[in-house]
Amino acid sequence: MRALSIAATGMSAQQMRVEVISNNLANMNTNGYNARRAEFADLHYQQMARAGSINASDGTVLPTGVQLGLGVRPASVSVMLSQGALEATNGDLDVAIEGEGYLEVTLPSGNSGYTRDGGLKRSGDGLVVNSDGYPLVPNMTIPDDAASISINADGEMYAHFNDRVNPELLGQITLADFSNPKGLEAIGGNLFTETAASGAAIVGPPGENGRGTLRQGYIEASSVDSVREITELIEAQRGYELNAKVITAADQMLAATTQVR
Repeated sequence: MRALSIAATGMSAQQMRVEVISNNLANMNTNGYNARRAEFADLHYQQMARAGSINASDGTVLPTGVQLGLGVRPASVSVMLSQGALEATNGDLDVAIEGEGYLEVTLPSGNSGYTRDGGLKRSGDGLVVNSDGYPLVPNMTIPDDAASISINADGEMYAHFNDRVNPELLGQITLADFSNPKGLEAIGGNLFTETAASGAAIVGPPGENGRGTLRQGYIEASSVDSVREITELIEAQRGYELNAKVITAADQMLAATTQVR
C-alpha cells in the first residue's frame, strides 16, 4: 500500500511549510527580515512500464508508460528578497539601506557577518557597533564631545561639535553585495555569513555598481506580508488534512483486505 508512505511524505512537507510560515510570522517586527518560502520537489518514481519500451514483435512502442510517484521532498527554503518599508526613528545612528547590499560587522570569531539591520549603536569606547555589540566594518569611533552625528546617502559619517563650525569626517560606511544573496547562511541575530553558494562579498561605497544608498534616521522593517502568510497557513493546514485523509482511506482499504474470507 504505497499510499501510506506517499501521504506521510505529504504530511511532513506541509508540516515543514507551517514551520517556515510560523517563523515568518514570528519575525513580523524584526528589522530587515526577509520572508522565507518552503519549496518542494516530487520524489523519485517507480517505473512499472517504461515509455518507449517495445510492446510487440512489429516494433510498436509504449507511448506513455506507467510511472508511479512516491511522494514529495523538501527542495529548499529560499529567502524572498524584497525591500521592507522604511520606518522613521530620527536616531542619529539608525540607517536604512535603500536598494541592494548589506552592512558588514566583525563577529567574535573574527569572520565577517552581514546584515540589513541598520539599528547601529555606540559602545562605551565610542565604537560604532550593531545591537549585539559587533563592530561595524570599517571601524569608526565617535568622539566623546560630539554633539550629533550625520550620515549622508553615500555612507559618509560626520561628527558635529558645539565649538566648531565644520564637522569632522569619521569614515565611510561600505556595503557588501553578493552574486547570489539567496545563498547566504542565516546565523541568527539578523546576521548572515557568506557561503560557496553566495560567492565572495563585493564591498564598496553605497550607490556604486548596483549597491543601494543609505538613509539616516530610518530603519528597514520586516518584509513579511501577514495576509499572504495567513493565506498560505490555511492552504498548508488543508493540505495536511487531505494527506491525513489519504492515510485513513488507505488504512480502511487494508482493513477490508485483511477481513476478506
